[in-house]
Amino acid sequence: MTSLGPLAELFHRLNNHLGIVLVNAELIEAKCPDAGTRTRAADVVEAAVSALDAVKEIRRMLPERLLEGDEASKN
Repeated sequence: MTSLGPLAELFHRLNNHLGIVLVNAELIEAKCPDAGTRTRAADVVEAAVSALDAVKEIRRMLPERLLEGDEASKN
């Protein structure tokens, strides 16, 4: 893996954490026999997907130089 800039590393970590939330909420939604819990899990799934989309959008809005690794910023 190449060296990530501080913001790129932060986005990477945030995506990883949101992915864990998403996968576990999807599992609960799929396997839970209780309708109320399934509904809450579906809300978490929707929120996690929305948060992942927001991270992507914020990343697109930032100048690329803020996301570059340390080596690239020295050149």
